[in-house]
Amino acid sequence: MTQTTPIQTALPSLPFKVTAIAGRTSTHVRLRPSAPERKAIADALGLLDLPRLEFDGEIRPAGKRDLVLTGKLVASVVQPCSISLEPVTTAISEEVRRLYLSDYADPQDNEVEIPSDDTQEALPEVIDAASVAIEALALALPMYPRAPGVELGEAVFAEPGLQPLREGDLKPFAGLAGLVLKPKDPGNGGA
Repeated sequence: MTQTTPIQTALPSLPFKVTAIAGRTSTHVRLRPSAPERKAIADALGLLDLPRLEFDGEIRPAGKRDLVLTGKLVASVVQPCSISLEPVTTAISEEVRRLYLSDYADPQDNEVEIPSDDTQEALPEVIDAASVAIEALALALPMYPRAPGVELGEAVFAEPGLQPLREGDLKPFAGLAGLVLKPKDPGNGGA
């Protein structure tokens, strides 16, 4: 008996050679992955489904030797609810920008300073716009998607015979708000 393995679709690629772009005004970038490609992206990112993914932008010169990729990422993603595991659909719309510097140098010191602009990177030989779009999608995904109406319950633990500690017990001044906001008793002379 022969076993068949489902064919895995590779992640989409949309490469642009830097030498072909340098000196031009701009190069249009458009990504519309096919259904199998969206499925491969969904699998790679742990999504239940990726019904829509579009990236429109351009790569243009920035100065004499640098390039910048800008564009708009629009997607519809389906993730499992972080509490109930029900499917949660989220619409994503993100502006994407990457600045490719010809003289970019990676920090060599042990103490690495976090750059203020994390969109800068070294100028590669080939810019893969699909990889940039997939990375931007991964960064835009909600970390803890929640289905409508689903609430995180309160977990209460205590040893047998002991009163469990609840969230309200951790706020000792919460009861004072009720005392301050109580109306004065008119029958007691306003006191």
